[in-house]
Amino acid sequence: MRWLFRFFSLWPLAALHALGGLLGWLVWALSPRYRAQFRAHVAQAGLPFEVARPAIAEAGRFVAELPKLWLRPPGESCLGNVRVEGQSHATEGFARGKGVIFFGPHCGSFELGPQALAELYGPITAIYRPARKPWLARLERLARDRPNLTVMPASLSGIRQMHRTLKSNHAVAMLTDQVPPEGLGVWAPFFGRPAYTMTLAARLALQSGAALLPVSCERLPRGRGYWLKIWPPVAGLDTRGTTDVSREADMLRIVTLINQAIEAIVLSQPGQYLWGYARYKTPRHETPRKDAL
Repeated sequence: MRWLFRFFSLWPLAALHALGGLLGWLVWALSPRYRAQFRAHVAQAGLPFEVARPAIAEAGRFVAELPKLWLRPPGESCLGNVRVEGQSHATEGFARGKGVIFFGPHCGSFELGPQALAELYGPITAIYRPARKPWLARLERLARDRPNLTVMPASLSGIRQMHRTLKSNHAVAMLTDQVPPEGLGVWAPFFGRPAYTMTLAARLALQSGAALLPVSCERLPRGRGYWLKIWPPVAGLDTRGTTDVSREADMLRIVTLINQAIEAIVLSQPGQYLWGYARYKTPRHETPRKDAL
């Protein structure tokens, strides 16, 4: 399959996005379950379907652009067609001397976001969930490990690396709307409905004093590039550095603030959110391993 990725990596971005748009609509036509989940999540957010309708094609564009993003030569910058906004928030965050936690949702080009941030503010450590298929997991790891960007699986060693990164006043990155395994999150409101939400970002911020900065990476029309936006830091969160994070009510409050920041990003670009993502699913149960969180 890697030869197929390499073939598509040579295509112009506009052509990939055109192909991806067709792919998105094909999946929509063939999957009643996907259509139902998509519509239900849009309604839960209180939006008319027409506002979110472009996300059908954008989901396909996300898949189609992966070969170009993953197989970009290591020495080639990804910032040539990326418009950047909100860098003052990152500058102020690093000035605190306790590191920065960049986080965002499954919205827009969330694969490009960490690559762009690594060029701007690297070194960056990002966590991810490895693909189940071995060939895809190998390609995924090879593609995501880049200069100034280190990707780590969501394991104890990955979390330790994140703590070291923040202690050195560097940055970490994560998707905070990804449903974690059972025991690694709390049920917090997301668009008015309880969603099992990871506590990792909140715990790292509280224990390190790092700034929590939401980030979005919007796909521009007709393959013209991307708009990377660094949003203002999460308000109402005391990140002076503490280990007293055991109280459930406090953790729920902080995670809710993070979810509200994610909601703001989604509402700013509803046509690029992955509405078909099973955000409200019951967390999976995993047998504890030595490297588990």
